Amino acid sequence: MDLDRSVPFAPQVAADLRRRLDAGEWQRGDKFLGTVAISAEYDISQSTAVRAVAVLVAEGRLRKEIPRGFFVV
Repeated sequence: MDLDRSVPFAPQVAADLRRRLDAGEWQRGDKFLGTVAISAEYDISQSTAVRAVAVLVAEGRLRKEIPRGFFVV
């Protein structure tokens, strides 16, 4: 995915991850990508990846289990 450098990255990455969730790339209960993997995949900072995942958690699409990671709801 090519990110549009004229707008913030976190909402773009969240939208792409949301699209991938909707497409069934992960099923309910699956372990989701970690922020390190997301930052590497999208070539963004880890803090931007954290913000992108926080959007999906706030939407109720992911849940955070400390220290296990993120899981699809």
